[in-house]
Amino acid sequence: MPSPAPTSGSLVSTTSHQTHSLAPGAEDMIDLLLIDDDPADVLMVEKMLADSGLDIQITVAADLTAARRRLTRRTQCIIVDLSTPGIDRLDGLRHVLAMSGPAAVVVLTGLDDAHLGVRAVAAGAEDYLVKQEVDGPLLARAIRYSIERKRAEETERRLVEARILGRENARLERGLLPVPLIDDPSLRHHTRYRPGRRRALLGGDFYDTVQTEGGAVHLMIGDVCGHGPDEAALGVQLRMAWRTLVLAGHTGEQLLGTLDTVLGHERRSEEIFTTLCMITIAPSRRTARMHLAGHPAPLLFRERPGNGGGEVAALPEYAHGPALGLVPSAEWPTTEIDLGESWGLMLYTDGLIEGRVGRGSARLGTDGLVRLARGARARGATGRSLIDELVTEVERLNGDALTDDLAVLLLSRRA
Repeated sequence: MPSPAPTSGSLVSTTSHQTHSLAPGAEDMIDLLLIDDDPADVLMVEKMLADSGLDIQITVAADLTAARRRLTRRTQCIIVDLSTPGIDRLDGLRHVLAMSGPAAVVVLTGLDDAHLGVRAVAAGAEDYLVKQEVDGPLLARAIRYSIERKRAEETERRLVEARILGRENARLERGLLPVPLIDDPSLRHHTRYRPGRRRALLGGDFYDTVQTEGGAVHLMIGDVCGHGPDEAALGVQLRMAWRTLVLAGHTGEQLLGTLDTVLGHERRSEEIFTTLCMITIAPSRRTARMHLAGHPAPLLFRERPGNGGGEVAALPEYAHGPALGLVPSAEWPTTEIDLGESWGLMLYTDGLIEGRVGRGSARLGTDGLVRLARGARARGATGRSLIDELVTEVERLNGDALTDDLAVLLLSRRA
């Protein structure tokens, strides 16, 4: 005697030992939800799938309300009869599609209507099958293919979303990088910026250059401790605050004090601090004032006629204040700099000097960077080529790409 048809909500596991060629991934058990109120049709589907060789677990629901209760995150495929109570053809199919999530939806119905089938697939169903025309292998193949198509569609959707999000983030981050405000044809401005985070365009390092009314040129480079998106956002906030303050006429220690206050309000943790180097070049372009807040001192390139690449040295650090965010009511003394007629100032973050030298634990440091810069200048490197050659050589000595955020700003003047 045939086994009785399962009641609504029963679980039926059908497994066969027959040998069939399966699609990729078909060896795993398939979790299927069957929406059909006809016991004879339910039994027919179970028998066809048992004979097909699929390892499948079937949950039966007699109507749409029961289907909503029995649908789980493990459900991979939903088979629905469009004549089931509560499912009014396409309108009912749309309800099933709306609740299906990542599960594939296959229509298996007694309605032999080609036009309805086209509309059902257009609405989002993976397949449309007529009960009178289906056997076990065809139904099993339709289920497997529908699941794989749904997976492919979901993967493609996620890829498209990732591309859109990536393009939006790239436009946003590029827009947050500064455009120098300089109106002096005797000055050359070059930068190199690379975040340590993989696939990011913006890190915790930041820089800016602004020429104010009267001719003074203000340079700044900073480094927020850490490497994540929060640090990148804080770096942008500090850079914008610095530019605003400079354009409003603030300079020197007063400006740093205000930035220190901004940092205190905007940081997410009291452990966050920021190092910063700030230089103001006089309108004559022969002298400058420097303030260091826990940051490495810049390199100064002086051109000397008849002396090859000229002189390269790190600026003195004796007038050095603490990093922003560390000491309340801190002081940042001023260092006066004699630039000369032709010069170059290279500001950088510690990502450029903290790389290893060889296989040991030794770091490049400022002295090592000065040696590399002298060699590069002796080979005639200037401007962009000088920055690129230094970064390439630092990475070679490190044995791999640098993992820290990196920012370099080179402003030069040739008399």
